[in-house]
Amino acid sequence: MTRHRSRILVLFSVLAALTATVAGCGGGGDAAGVVSTAPPTTDTRGERDWEQIVPGGDCKCADSSKFWFWIREANPEKVVFYLQDGGACFSAETCAPERGLYRTRIDEGPTGEGGVFDFADARNPFADYSIVYVPYCTGDVHIGNATTEYAPRLTVQHKGYVNGTAALDHLAAAFPGATDVVVIGESAGSIAAPLYAGLASDRLPDARITVLAEGSGSYPDVPRFHKIVAGWGIGDAIPPWPETLGLTAKQWSFPELFIQTGRHDPDIVFARHDHAYDEVQERWFPFVGIPAGDLLARVDANEREIERAGVNVYSYTAPGDEHVVLSDGPFYTETVNGEKLVDWVTRLIEGKPVEDVHCRKCRGG
Repeated sequence: MTRHRSRILVLFSVLAALTATVAGCGGGGDAAGVVSTAPPTTDTRGERDWEQIVPGGDCKCADSSKFWFWIREANPEKVVFYLQDGGACFSAETCAPERGLYRTRIDEGPTGEGGVFDFADARNPFADYSIVYVPYCTGDVHIGNATTEYAPRLTVQHKGYVNGTAALDHLAAAFPGATDVVVIGESAGSIAAPLYAGLASDRLPDARITVLAEGSGSYPDVPRFHKIVAGWGIGDAIPPWPETLGLTAKQWSFPELFIQTGRHDPDIVFARHDHAYDEVQERWFPFVGIPAGDLLARVDANEREIERAGVNVYSYTAPGDEHVVLSDGPFYTETVNGEKLVDWVTRLIEGKPVEDVHCRKCRGG
């Protein structure tokens, strides 16, 4: 799908890409500033090798340990940009490593995961896709650019945006002819997925961009969340898009990431998947300091807010209290109102018509 943009929008897109590159990891090498690569590792099903990419410069995890990402090269025209899950941290209480509320360093990768990473399963619509897998270790839902001291001897490197844009630069350099890019995020990764879709659109303006965000649909547009986002340093990560000029960090919320990205590029296809009473999402509200209330009502309200702003979001809302399934076996078996999730996702990424799927009896599985 070729985008028809005015010259001024193209200019702003170029400026956005340049800004993101400056904010990312420097240090020479290719467009992502790669200074070394680890030997490839073989997927447990023997389908493809995963290559570990180690950027230099300012890329790092929350505890200042080394950051890296993985790449699986397959079809160069179809690429997944995957943002990993892994909690969050925004106070001395939530950032204390002993609480275990977020990853402070990289402790796992894509090898051995199921769902969309099971390339041997004939049902997998991503079986032939190249994949850039972005691990999560910064506590800032992949959008931070700050170093914050929460307590004596507790300083957190919120460098998720720095890390993520380095991986995205590598995607653009490795797959310059990509025609289809799917930005997938689970849990914490799903919050940032719309933003990275817009950044991918800046770098690959002729590609069809699809967002599949799973497991964060309930977090509302309220001042408490604005404060958290501002504390992660999103003010230094807001792209210089025409649509975001004049916005401050305190005006950003998680639904706003859909809205501003959709205004920036109306051709991006947005979709989300949530479970109606996701126990992990409910667990985070007390830490934020607001009641969870009826989680499903929050999910539905956020979708209405985004769509009232003129940005369409396709949605698949399943019953029960599960969290995420895209990287697990239920990706292939979950069915709501006769519609299998895997079939719905397959049509979505192929550009075929899909309808919103919403549970009727949403309590229980």
